[in-house]
Amino acid sequence: MSHRHEIADMEPTEVSTLEAECIQICQELIQIPSVNWGEGKGDEKAVAQYVAKKLLEVGIESELIVTGENRVNVVAKIPGRDQSKPGLIVHGHLDVVPANAPDWSVDPFSGVIKDGYIWGRGAVDMKDMDAMIISVVRSWKRTKFVPERNILLVFFADEEAGSEFGSRWLVANRPELFSGYTEAISEVGGFSVTLKSGARLYFIESAQKGINWLELTAKGTAGHGSFINSDNAVTKLSNAISKIGGYVWPNRQTKTGKIFWPKIAELSGQNYDPENIEPLLNELGGAARMMGATVQNTANPTMLSAGYKANVIPGHASAVIDSRFLPGFEQEMLDTISKLVGPDIEIKVLVRDKALEVDFNGPLVDAMIAAIKKFDPDGIPVPYVMSGGTDNKALSDLGIVGYGFSPIKLPPELDFFALFHGVDERIPVDGLKFGVRALNNFLQRA
Repeated sequence: MSHRHEIADMEPTEVSTLEAECIQICQELIQIPSVNWGEGKGDEKAVAQYVAKKLLEVGIESELIVTGENRVNVVAKIPGRDQSKPGLIVHGHLDVVPANAPDWSVDPFSGVIKDGYIWGRGAVDMKDMDAMIISVVRSWKRTKFVPERNILLVFFADEEAGSEFGSRWLVANRPELFSGYTEAISEVGGFSVTLKSGARLYFIESAQKGINWLELTAKGTAGHGSFINSDNAVTKLSNAISKIGGYVWPNRQTKTGKIFWPKIAELSGQNYDPENIEPLLNELGGAARMMGATVQNTANPTMLSAGYKANVIPGHASAVIDSRFLPGFEQEMLDTISKLVGPDIEIKVLVRDKALEVDFNGPLVDAMIAAIKKFDPDGIPVPYVMSGGTDNKALSDLGIVGYGFSPIKLPPELDFFALFHGVDERIPVDGLKFGVRALNNFLQRA
């Protein structure tokens, strides 16, 4: 095998092949339903076998790791030229959330191309990135390109329901797979957002909010519904969750936000006031829905449970709060909730997941920026905080530094964030072509 030590522009015919394969693989991935219903019910077996087959066609062997009934992960290693260098993990997840077909204008598992988009469940979350990864390494095999350092491809199961059969399982039970790898890239980053001013930014995820799902329980005196009861658990709980639901959380600055928001202000010709980002949110269009939640902690009541009969005052009542905290502000969030509900409400943590924040600098970030700039010289890469989380959280338990970088150039009018888990999920064909070229360029330099 010959080694190409200098990275050159791809031949036009290979670019065409790369793009065409990426589109076809994305369609075929969507056409394999890999729905994760939660509570351990999911099936990535067929799609994992498909991924392994596409890799093996070009001589890349992979390991299928079964973690439960039909719960399957795929791991493959691309050896680098310099084995002394720490490696890079490139990962995606194979599962998708359910889709209610009658709500869609197309079959959600058709992968059909219509109006310049590939339609179907998983088109943006995240079979588009899976397709880009697969098509890039297939191209490398055709052109005999060998990366500078080892690259580990991982296609996880169960990302959409807690990762217990995916990244968390592999980190806990197969940590040796990740030995020698120090950095990772995955989903929800590298996509373009066009401001009202016309500036086109590329959001690279360098931080994620943490999670605390809390159960609140109020205890009171049970009794007949017709009696006067000043110790009513339902009333106590209602007051508590009303205070949480109505609380206005203060804005807080993360190190990522201190880069992101001043840049938005600069490009939109406005002043940056950390206490009032409304004018800047208005510049972001559909992205404002998520970005507004990245300057403050949030706590939303989501579930209620009390009583068993209309004329019986129950002795206890409970609620679930979905609270999310910014990196560095978990304790402030917990203290605030405790103060809001008072000492008579019991607080139990049901689910807790860490927040993440990494520096937006270094050779890996430089390679991301260079890849975007090569294919969109007017593009402006910026770091951002994601309101949710990815499999990078599990990898961080092993000390692996992760970013969200699955590059896509999007039409200015597309409400991209609404497509995640949404009806008529779709990805622009031209955006995917841009993405696979940019990802290839990035991975050759990473």
